[in-house]
Amino acid sequence: MLDRLLLPLVRATLDAPARALVARGVSADQVTLAGFGLGVLSIVALAFGAYGLALLLILANRIADGLDGIMARMTRPTDRGAFLDIALDFVFYALVPLGFALADPGANALPAAALIASFVGTGSSFLAFASIAARNGLSADAYPTKGIYYLGGLTEGTETIALFIAMCLWPAAFPALAWLFAALCALTTLTRWHKGWQAFQNN
Repeated sequence: MLDRLLLPLVRATLDAPARALVARGVSADQVTLAGFGLGVLSIVALAFGAYGLALLLILANRIADGLDGIMARMTRPTDRGAFLDIALDFVFYALVPLGFALADPGANALPAAALIASFVGTGSSFLAFASIAARNGLSADAYPTKGIYYLGGLTEGTETIALFIAMCLWPAAFPALAWLFAALCALTTLTRWHKGWQAFQNN
């Protein structure tokens, strides 16, 4: 819901660091992979209850996710880069709840499972719409720089990262936050199903 509003600010903030990395010969794909590695390390930190460190690693992952797209547009965007970006993002999003479940299985396992299941709903509806939209030559006017059709919704990347930050700051609130966000993701999935039903009814 907020991604469209924050994207210009993110681009403006990360433009100079992206240019510096490109000037040093660093590729967008390298930043994507490094960011994913930092994201995986955040899961290890969560599992051991190091929530402050996990938060720093999650934020580093998101900074890398912002940098790689800007860097790609400064050089040459590739299909491989777009694939890596979205594929690794979805895995990262699912691993964070797993980290909380590992930290406290008794309190967190069930809400973490519900949250991951809700991510499957938002992710699968997002990717299914994008693949069929591409086949029909559709583009998202609100997200013209994205490598694939970007179908927005109530719970997008910005809201998900805000959730992860809140969970790291108040880990005892993880179950309540997870159940609440899972419900919002379910609503997002339903709206995307409805959008797909309408958009592709004549195809």
